[in-house]
Amino acid sequence: MQHEVKVEVGGRTLSISTGKVAKQADGAVLVSYSDTTVLVTAVSAKTAREGFDFFPLTVEYQEKTFAAGKIPGGFFKREGRPGPSEVLTCRVIDRPLRPLFPEGYRNETQIIATVLSADRAGVPDVASLIGASAALTISDIPFDGPVAAVRIGRIDGKFVANPSLDDLENSDIDILMAAKRDAIVMVEGGAQMVPEDDILEALFFGHEAVQPILDAQEQLREKAGKPKREFVVEQLDQDLLGKVRELATGPLREAYSVTEKLERYAALDAVKAKFFEELPEDLAERAGEVKAAFSAVKEEIVRGDIVSKGKRLDGRPVDKVRPISIESGWLPRTHGSALFTRGETQAIVVATLGTSADEQRIDALLGDYKKRFMFHYNFPPYSVGEAKMLRSAGRREIGHGALAERAITPVLPSAGEFPYTIRVVSEITESNGSSSMASVCGASLSLMDAGVPTKGAVAGVAMGLIHEDGKFTVLTDILGDEDHLGDMDFKVAGTEQGITAVQMDIKIDGIPREVMTDALYRARDARLHILGEMDKALDGPRSEMSDHAPRIQTIKIHPDKIRDVIGPGGKVIRGIVEETGCKIDVEDDGTVSVASSDGPSLARALDIIEGLTASPEIGRIYEGKVRKITDFGAFVEILPGTDGLVHISQLAEDRVESVRDIISEGEKIPVKVLDVDRQGKIRLSLKEARRDQAASEA
Repeated sequence: MQHEVKVEVGGRTLSISTGKVAKQADGAVLVSYSDTTVLVTAVSAKTAREGFDFFPLTVEYQEKTFAAGKIPGGFFKREGRPGPSEVLTCRVIDRPLRPLFPEGYRNETQIIATVLSADRAGVPDVASLIGASAALTISDIPFDGPVAAVRIGRIDGKFVANPSLDDLENSDIDILMAAKRDAIVMVEGGAQMVPEDDILEALFFGHEAVQPILDAQEQLREKAGKPKREFVVEQLDQDLLGKVRELATGPLREAYSVTEKLERYAALDAVKAKFFEELPEDLAERAGEVKAAFSAVKEEIVRGDIVSKGKRLDGRPVDKVRPISIESGWLPRTHGSALFTRGETQAIVVATLGTSADEQRIDALLGDYKKRFMFHYNFPPYSVGEAKMLRSAGRREIGHGALAERAITPVLPSAGEFPYTIRVVSEITESNGSSSMASVCGASLSLMDAGVPTKGAVAGVAMGLIHEDGKFTVLTDILGDEDHLGDMDFKVAGTEQGITAVQMDIKIDGIPREVMTDALYRARDARLHILGEMDKALDGPRSEMSDHAPRIQTIKIHPDKIRDVIGPGGKVIRGIVEETGCKIDVEDDGTVSVASSDGPSLARALDIIEGLTASPEIGRIYEGKVRKITDFGAFVEILPGTDGLVHISQLAEDRVESVRDIISEGEKIPVKVLDVDRQGKIRLSLKEARRDQAASEA
């Protein structure tokens, strides 16, 4: 039986329906918004996966090109591996849903969102997240939902729910958020250096906007929802927990007193090995339960010490940033580089400059476009002391790179101000908390080291949270363990003027508005501190670019002259490249970019292009080459490909019987432009050119 609910969001109708397609899935919905339609399914195995100590949830988001009336480009005419935008959407669906499954649920679960129809107003990522929640909500899968999502923009000072892609171009805020009835649970987005108060207002505007969507999902559950499967969350035996706590607390506290990460891990491993080796016989028979209790005691110690004593694993106060070390211009042959170290997190970040030919061409579902700024983040296993297979970029790398790219983009100069394609690569060489934010800081420094005229330095920091016994403790610049054992990961990046990127995930039901406000303003204090440290190392963009970076100069020619620069079959432009060694890009609007790290070669190429595209000026004297002689005069080339006629009467002051008595073919002579008629025919004079030259010498 089919059921449907509808709600108005952002001035458009959002509908969620079930019972028509994919009826064998545990839960399936069609979400329609504007002309966008997404099918979202949820399926969970009936039994737990043996040997798993984590929840095996997979989220897939796939864009079918037929949804936008397109055929895939390239040689392969079917959709292949997910692109970066699809991977990022998988992440924003997964992050708010994963914490809402019951603790200890080990049944393999899969969510698949398929875009069937798409337009520029329908926000398929938002529709997919809503659909995933709705599919789980009406299914029999244990799930503490629903959640709902909305994209927030601000156009002309007014907040807008789910602006279209076209409207977003005029927005200074672009934030996708997910929320439950009483709490924001996920935030992902950026802004154009917007103050903290405005970001908070945007988030709480979004929280109000999702309330009707939550209502709609609950209505659909009442109409079509299945009874939930029975699942009992395993509770630790409190007597057992007490015994483990008594035996393990002392050694664990001693191990946690080690402030260096790898030494602390080694100490913890030693404590664990000894604990299980000396385990009393009555506890050894319950090894699985003891292991869970041992982990619970570790969590109690770390969280309890932070809340009750303000004591963190590395000994810092809760509001202090780790020590920072910066080296700029670190690599000799790169265009810009920085080695950024914060505590035990370190990144080598390199900026490379290229021409428009290096732009990335994106074949996107809702329209192709080019990117002139790319940020690539790499997380090799040695950065955490592990030996693993080195694979291509995964969801972590793509997600962290996208966050850093979003943070840096608002401060970059326009193509008109700085006609370069820019690529930044962050190689994480050590990791113990917030390597993405270290990448943001290193990227800002490497760009300034490369001489990119950025609008300001950008820094980022990750904030954490511990919630115990009704008390909220906000942590500045969290470690990896504080992220793992804590209740929030709130990354904030920006300049002195304001925020450029935010990303937040929480593991608890919600945090009060005043706690979120406190976290955001503590992040600002930390960001300003980090910016101060960055300023000591490099206080602005370098005035000169690296000797190894290309110099690009841009000139504008009339579009009709493009063919003169290209030449038949590209013959002319190839000749310029061969002669000068420069890289030349010609756009359809007549913009010509010439790149070279050799100044004289760059000047030569520009001279040739300007000569090819210049128009003759009346009254100007040119040095021309005699191309052809006739009885009535001579044709002289004054510009590449541009000839004019010197009539026999304009060769000399006296009467001339034969043109060849005065000039010969191939000879270079000065000529003055007398006139250019409507047909473009040029009249030249040798005698007036010589007369003017003689007068100027006198």
